[in-house]
Amino acid sequence: MSINSAFIYHPQTLNYKFNEHHPFNQKRLTLTIDLLKKSGALNEENIITPNPASDESIHAVHQTEFIQAVKGLSSPSPSTKALSQAEKFGLDKGDTPYFINMHEITSIVAGGSIEASKQVMSGQYSHALHLGGGLHHAMPDRSAGFCVYNDAAIAIQYIRKNYGAKVLFVDTDVHHGDGVQWSFYADPEVFTFSIHETGKYLFPGTGYVTERGEDSGFGFNLNLPMEPYTEDESWLKCFSETLERIVKSFRPDVIVSLHGCDAHVYDPLSHIHCSMDIYLKMPQIIHNLAHEYCNGQWIALGGGGYDIYRVVPRAWSLLWMVMSEHPLIHSLIEKPNLILPEAWIQQWQKESPKILPNTWLDKKEEWDPMPRRAEITKQNEKTKEIALTYC
Repeated sequence: MSINSAFIYHPQTLNYKFNEHHPFNQKRLTLTIDLLKKSGALNEENIITPNPASDESIHAVHQTEFIQAVKGLSSPSPSTKALSQAEKFGLDKGDTPYFINMHEITSIVAGGSIEASKQVMSGQYSHALHLGGGLHHAMPDRSAGFCVYNDAAIAIQYIRKNYGAKVLFVDTDVHHGDGVQWSFYADPEVFTFSIHETGKYLFPGTGYVTERGEDSGFGFNLNLPMEPYTEDESWLKCFSETLERIVKSFRPDVIVSLHGCDAHVYDPLSHIHCSMDIYLKMPQIIHNLAHEYCNGQWIALGGGGYDIYRVVPRAWSLLWMVMSEHPLIHSLIEKPNLILPEAWIQQWQKESPKILPNTWLDKKEEWDPMPRRAEITKQNEKTKEIALTYC
């Protein structure tokens, strides 16, 4: 394994929790870390604990009134005034309800993404991973889509302010990375690229190829909205060809990527039909491009992912193993049916509502064939070609 990758984790990120029934469940971090340890891919001494983000860093992205609202609703007993503002700032009983210590805990999430950025931009490490981050829907003036503070945007602003680097943001979550896009929509030094299920059918309803940036940032935003039931081959072809074109033309100093695991067929909140293969190959593509064009500088964050037992631990473990060049990654090329650690399966099967897979990659031959494959692939290819005309 390479020792040139930093793993950022703070136990308090487990407390980023809205309620017992909310689909955003940070227990997936516990499951992932346990899988990595049982696979011999992560030791306690490899883990870096971050500090909370400062108010100054959060203010670089979010408006003062919104931050004050978050702080006011973080109390065990919010004031009448704070409660009256909850709906205005997206913190009522919708997707992103307020919770106790919300400001403190989300500041730690943002601090983790800043710490990952520091480790890479200071030259301590070439790569850094912060799975607790990836809250890409939060807007400057409100929360949205399970996201309170936008740690990805906060980290990018930190990089811009402190290192003056050109940043390429790559969002592989199945939901469009709208909060990051709008935060840098007029900034020519930050290129935002998102591949996702089309907003015609999925939250947040944005992310079309026509959204290209504005003012001096025009041409520095690119979206790839994929059709429902897209499969691995089409997804990866569109992703790899577009990303390579972007990197060659933009020439970033650093790549910041976001790795939601919700384009998997098992995910309950989307309609994409991809397998674990994309969660092995997308990090490999980013890894190679980072070394070819960015002197290896790569910061990766978590994101969505709502099948927390069958999908997220495998996908995020593969991401870390690609970053840290773990030998298992090379073994998967020759043995795609490589078995997961039996101790991990035994520990978590009793809690999982579904039978856990016993292999790192999916046994796709057991899945029913997807109808309309040719039509879906053709439409995705058309979307990709339109997007590439903008590069």
